[in-house]
Amino acid sequence: MNVLWFYVIAFVVLWTLALLFRNKLKIEIHGPLLMRRTQRMRDFIDRIGQKYRRIWRWMLNLGIPVAFFFMFTTLVLLILSLETIFEAPQASIIIPGVDIPGSPLFVPLGYGILALATVIIVHEFGHGILARVEGVSIKSIGVLLLAILPGAFVEPDEDEIKKTKRTSRLRIYAAGSVFNLTLALVALLLVTGISSYAIPSNFQEEGVLITGVVPGSPAEGVLQEGMVVKSINGFSTTNFTNYQETLEKLEIGQEAEFVTNEGIYQLTLDENPNIEDQAYIGIRSTQNLEVREEVSSTFGESLPWIWWYLRDIFFWIYALNFLVGIFNLLPAKPLDGGLMLEELLGYKLSDKLVKPIMSSLSIFLFLIIAISIIYGTGRGLLMMF
Repeated sequence: MNVLWFYVIAFVVLWTLALLFRNKLKIEIHGPLLMRRTQRMRDFIDRIGQKYRRIWRWMLNLGIPVAFFFMFTTLVLLILSLETIFEAPQASIIIPGVDIPGSPLFVPLGYGILALATVIIVHEFGHGILARVEGVSIKSIGVLLLAILPGAFVEPDEDEIKKTKRTSRLRIYAAGSVFNLTLALVALLLVTGISSYAIPSNFQEEGVLITGVVPGSPAEGVLQEGMVVKSINGFSTTNFTNYQETLEKLEIGQEAEFVTNEGIYQLTLDENPNIEDQAYIGIRSTQNLEVREEVSSTFGESLPWIWWYLRDIFFWIYALNFLVGIFNLLPAKPLDGGLMLEELLGYKLSDKLVKPIMSSLSIFLFLIIAISIIYGTGRGLLMMF
């Protein structure tokens, strides 16, 4: 079933249930947003915050300069992207399970949902824990649904936050993204360890595996998911490094020959929807691995694949926590980065200057992101229909 239909069906079912049981479950409806507040988990967050107060403060004291580093780095990169915004847009919508033509990233449905859950939980608990560390009450905790996109929230008392010291507010605002980046670092270390030791010890490369075919691409109807590519235009693709080098030699409009484990296929290469002057096939691929004979004789063919699934899970936890973490650090309100920059400017400038600066910067950044998404992802989505 097309994943887009999965989202449509899920939207209809979830919103129907929400409307039917709105009063019983105490669901709030605000336009396209469903919310359910609860008082549960407040004691748990309070215990975690109070028991390890010194550790959390130490962590955020280190995390604040890291957050500002990513804030200004991302800001510079976003501004520099203006030069190529209509050639290679830098921002894209990520929908787990939906392969958008030209998008540099495809997030598998199962891994994507699991990774997004860690993003949301870690981010909101980060804000909640630091709120309690700084003596700020938590009014409520809850789950939400924006159309079909799930989320969660921890709601500190805004009036109490305003009464805290500026450094306390910085720690609270930075906490969500710092927790995301910390989890991303841990997951990246695990991915590196598994990729460097467990995978080579248990597997050997045998070609390149096609993990997906992008709808509306040159490969659609020719190549299929599950095929193993052994060569392209006579160039061997026995390992992923050879495969990437071969891709760089391909040209737009060229007739390419793909030798696979299921036969030989011809297709005409197109131009990448989002990157001018780059040939486009329209497949997602990865290493095709086979269990080493000495490993399979001891553990069988199935058990070693646990390492492969663990690597993928930790990779997507790393990728989504990192991407969402640095996005939230953009200096645009109401994002965490915008709140942090506002506090930083408030050290030396008056509110009369800070507010117009933040408003102008926020509009400018969101405009860049909107244009990039519309021009990049929009064209890709049109190719799917």
